[in-house]
Amino acid sequence: MTADLDQNVILRGERELLERAWRLFLAREEFACAATDMRTWAMPEIRERIAADRRRLVPRPAAYKLHNPAALADEESERRLVEIAKAGASVRICTTPLPHETIIVDRRTAILAGPPENGVREYTVVRSPSVVKGVVSLFWATWETSADLADYRRERPPALSEESRRILRLLAGGLKDEAAARQLGMSLRTYRRRVAEILTLLDAGSRFQAGLRAHELGLIG
Repeated sequence: MTADLDQNVILRGERELLERAWRLFLAREEFACAATDMRTWAMPEIRERIAADRRRLVPRPAAYKLHNPAALADEESERRLVEIAKAGASVRICTTPLPHETIIVDRRTAILAGPPENGVREYTVVRSPSVVKGVVSLFWATWETSADLADYRRERPPALSEESRRILRLLAGGLKDEAAARQLGMSLRTYRRRVAEILTLLDAGSRFQAGLRAHELGLIG
């Protein structure tokens, strides 16, 4: 990849993206991403490596994440999005369709990702200032009409799995952790981890608060 700001480069697959363009993800001031859901990477380990590199930056850049409601369609995705917000990113939910994924780094580089074809995604790395400016304008116009993640989630129940609902019922029944774990056929450590994950999804600071919140949302009778 050359330093020519007018050159737009097409890369195929996440490995090529990592090999040739991973430094472009290391924003110094601002990192923005718009995507339909949380399952945009076929190789999540590459996403995690880039995210870990970005977390080591001092000071850390401002981060903005924009997603469609599909990002809250399952328990794992919703929990991860909540954790991203708790880590300091600004997160909003947009009800109008978004492209598969668009990343903007420091308002100078845009990375446009297409949907997978035969398991491989194509990435267009754009550094032409006029094109990047247009992508940035579209992102912020959409951002302004979208809902804050906390506001969007406040009146809706989280996407709990049937296992999580069983755990909630056992918590409401006052069953001790050891007995509940045995009844569910899981280790005590796994059970307590799952309880912690459910508390995150319910925005609860304690099991008591989780029970109240679950009743409010109609998750348990």
